[in-house]
Amino acid sequence: MLLVGLTGSIGMGKSETAKMFRDAGLPVYDADAAVHALYDVGGAAVEPIGEAFPGVVKDGAIDRDALSKFVVGEGDAMKRLEAIIHPLVGKAQLDWLLEAERNGATMVILDIPLLFETGGEARVDVIVVVSAPFETQKKRVLERPGMTEEKFLGILERQTPDAEKRERADYVVDTNQGLDHARAQVADVIKALKQHTGTVWTQRKPQA
Repeated sequence: MLLVGLTGSIGMGKSETAKMFRDAGLPVYDADAAVHALYDVGGAAVEPIGEAFPGVVKDGAIDRDALSKFVVGEGDAMKRLEAIIHPLVGKAQLDWLLEAERNGATMVILDIPLLFETGGEARVDVIVVVSAPFETQKKRVLERPGMTEEKFLGILERQTPDAEKRERADYVVDTNQGLDHARAQVADVIKALKQHTGTVWTQRKPQA
């Protein structure tokens, strides 16, 4: 089963591109959604995070704003959080991959925003980067509610530069020329990847 890592910086159109792969019939793992599920009511992360950071559980779920007050800018607190969440996310991804394999999938898309930042590129077979010019990216991000240029630049500082991502990618999907153009690129990527669907993923550790 071929593991395809899909990534891209904020505002590049990665979520819409992931939807295109899903619409084409490929299983897509959403790393962000997996974390949200762990933080939500009944999620496996609620109890251990609540014990590590008192007061962050509200109505049975993790209050992200309350949690951020503990960890933003606090290296030791962030490490404690990562020590809790990373194994749980890894298990969620492994369970998803096993289910995809049971369902006969020969290729899956792993939608992982911080693929390069977490070393996840070593745990996939192919890397697809979603990209657009900086001015397009900036315009998209600043249109989001509550977003400021300062916040945007702060996020970029924590992400691998787009130029480096493009350089390290096997395929690049340019989202600057409209949905139809992007969809055609996705179709071309899928066609090319169908020639390489025999990789044994179970020899690698899942990465969130």
